[in-house]
Amino acid sequence: MKKLLILAALTAASFGQPALARSAPANPSATVQHSDLDLRTDAGARALKHRIWRAVVAVCGTTSDFDLEGKNDIQNCRRDTLALASAQAEVVVANAATAQPIRISSIRN
Repeated sequence: MKKLLILAALTAASFGQPALARSAPANPSATVQHSDLDLRTDAGARALKHRIWRAVVAVCGTTSDFDLEGKNDIQNCRRDTLALASAQAEVVVANAATAQPIRISSIRN
């Protein structure tokens, strides 16, 4: 009976390990489509900014409220990633006739 309990405990531990051992992708990314927006209008530009923000949040991820270092990392990731994505968006809005998607990647390693 002891062997069975030990085996069950080891099996349970081995099933939990891969989830803990998995790491996040080195540079998660997302694509922001905007071909359906009229970027020549304020409403279109605002909608693009909103889509970019959602993509930034998605690629930078979240962490527990108790992980202050993680919170700071995510805040820095969001700030820096948003700055890069916004620069791309400015070019796209300036050239509103093109329909190239904006590719957003996290700058975290």
